[in-house]
Amino acid sequence: MWVMLGEIFPYSMRGLGLGVAGLAQWLANFLVTITFPILLAGGGLVLAYSLYAFFTFISVLFVIYLVTETKGTKLENV
Repeated sequence: MWVMLGEIFPYSMRGLGLGVAGLAQWLANFLVTITFPILLAGGGLVLAYSLYAFFTFISVLFVIYLVTETKGTKLENV
């Protein structure tokens, strides 16, 4: 993830972009940490992991269809 983040932001705003992306990553980790015990108590392990797997599937679709390939592109042109 961190390698991709360094390549997708333009040089002029790379620091800000990495900061916001890092914050989003930490917030997502916090959300999983907070919701896991609630989901475990309310619906069991199957519900918790199924919900997280669903969001992982959505993330994979996002990457496949919306994240552009930067192979062969100079870093300054991204």
